[in-house]
Parts: sequence; C-alpha cells; structure tokens
Amino acid sequence: MTANFDISLVIAWLIALVIGVIMVASASSAFDVAGISYGVRHVAYVLASICVFGVVVSLPLKLWEFGHKTCLFVALLLAVVVLIPGIGSVINGSRRWIDFGFFTFQASEWIKFLVLIYIAGFLSRSGEKVKRGGTELLRPMLWLTPVFLLVLIEPDFGTLVILLVLVAGLAFLAGLRLPHFLLAAVFVGGGLFLLILISPERTERLATFLDPWASASSGGYQLTQALIAFGRGEITGIGLGDGIQKLFYLPEAHNDFIFAVIAEELGLVGAVFVISLLGFIVLRGFRIARKAIDVDRSFAGYLAYGAGLLIGAQVLINVGVNTGVLPTKGLTLPFISYGGNSLLVCAMLMGLIQRASFEVSTKTKQGRAS
Repeated sequence: MTANFDISLVIAWLIALVIGVIMVASASSAFDVAGISYGVRHVAYVLASICVFGVVVSLPLKLWEFGHKTCLFVALLLAVVVLIPGIGSVINGSRRWIDFGFFTFQASEWIKFLVLIYIAGFLSRSGEKVKRGGTELLRPMLWLTPVFLLVLIEPDFGTLVILLVLVAGLAFLAGLRLPHFLLAAVFVGGGLFLLILISPERTERLATFLDPWASASSGGYQLTQALIAFGRGEITGIGLGDGIQKLFYLPEAHNDFIFAVIAEELGLVGAVFVISLLGFIVLRGFRIARKAIDVDRSFAGYLAYGAGLLIGAQVLINVGVNTGVLPTKGLTLPFISYGGNSLLVCAMLMGLIQRASFEVSTKTKQGRAS
C-alpha cells in the first residue's frame, strides 16, 4: 500500500514542517503567549496537522465528491457566521476569527478548502461543457459570488485573490478556451483594481509598496524592515538564531514575514532552498493531478491541481510581499509560518493530493493486472 503513495512528496512536506518548527522557534524567541512559547504551540499545531493529514488520506475521494455541494453551503455558512457580532472576533480591524478559547478558528482559511472541493466537484461533472463555452461557469460563480463578497466584507482581500486564482486556474486547466479565460481575467483584474482604488487603506498600501522608504517609519515600516533583513543575510546568512530583525523590529516575524527571518539567518542559500522545497511540493501535486486526469479520474485531478494552486499562490504572494515585489498583505508561508489554521488546512490539502496519488496508482496497477 505504501508504494501507492508519493513518498518523495511526504518527505518534502515533513522537511518543510521541520524547517517551520525551527524558524518559528527562532523568530519568536523574544516573546511568548501566556507563558507558552510560540515554538511550543507551533509544535502542537504541527502534530495536529499530521493527524489531520492521516484522516484525510484515509478517506476515499468519493466521499468528498458526493458532498461537494454541501461544502459550498458550509463555506457560505462560515462566511456569514464569522461576521456576526458576538461570534466573530475583531483583530486589527478585521472580523475573520471565531475564538473558542483554546483555538482561534479563522473562517477564511477553511473556506479555501471548501471552495476547492466544490469547484472540483462541479468541473468533474461539467468539464466537457466548460470546454465548449465559458457560460457553463456562470452557474457556480452565481453560488460562489456571495462567499467572495462576504470574505471581502471581513475584510480579507488576500483570501479573495487566492480564491479567484483557484477558480480561474482550475477552469483553465479544465479546458476553458483562452479567449474566454482572458476576458474573465481582464474583468476580474479590473474589479480587483477598482476595489483597491475605492479603499483608502488599500490605496495607501499600494503607494507604500511603490516607495516604502518614503514612509519607512509608518506605512512602509514592515516592508523596509523585511528588506533590511534580506540585506543583512546576504549569501549564507548571519546564523540560525542570530537574527536581529525579529527582536521587535519586524512585525509578524514568526508569521507573515517569517521568510524575511529565513533570509536574514540562513541567507540567500536558505531562502532559495525553502522556495525550491515548496516549489517541488506544488509541482509534484500538479504531476499527480495530470496522472489522475490521464486515467479518467477528473475529480481527483482537479483536487490535486487545486491544492497545488492554493499552496503555490500563497507561496508566491507571501514571498512577493516579503521581498517587496507585491504590496503588503497578511498571508502565511505554507507549512512554515506560525498558525494553526494554516497548518491544518495545508495538511488537508496534502492529504487530498496523497489520496489522489493512492487512488490513481491503485487504478493503474489494476488496469495493468487485467
């Protein structure tokens, strides 16, 4: 049975988790939460994510396919509930969390997973119609639009962008014609740009992104401190645990900006290794997806493609923000950053990819035997 899983993918994932534990412990060494270090909490989240991975791997993909419409309604329910005063918690001006005391539930992270299940189920049933014309996508978009709007109201612009990338990417991979794809891309891109222009906060972030040093002590503080970390790290870094920026200079050093800490302490060599490792995970997921499509397991294929797109998009945005290539946005680095919700959801995505690998390999071997 082990031979049916992608062992190299599991090893790469475990290496990423180990790197995350080490770097979170280093990045958070100057502070703790209620006497318990972030490092200890992160280890607990990692162990929980490994358990969740095991559960998802053990579930046949048919169960997810059967319940893909239910996943859409659960996503819509979460998007509504988190906005209800008294239930959703406001942190830094955003209402994205439900506080259970022992765990803070971030609705938008789980909405990503649920939307993936829904859109993969839809495409597996309607793939041929999508190839013939893009109008077939209007139906799921009518259902998804309320979810997108509610996520925007939180507000969580970063998650909205990732969800749109997921839906557009899977539609293109399902065979959506290039003219239809480009038309949709222009329309969505224009809409996102308009959302930036009508929001003073997003407009300020865009201006800060264009010239962070002009507001290095205010809006550009986070980015300039991250860039300083990259400059200090040079090629080989200043040494694990010896970083300075994490000592209350760089905000969210253990979370959104952990890649800057990696660059400072492990240098360009460490940063490139981490990107390469995460890139390998994404590409391996795409390879499994391609195999699934080839053996006519479209649902498994779209799940693996979608999981790869979710992980890959978040890596690109996080690294882009840390390096100043993209405007500042609060998104974690998958498998590396501190955060229970991100670790658990990413583990579930890995579970879907591995389950797809298992089912595709099993079907291939059965076909050869017959």
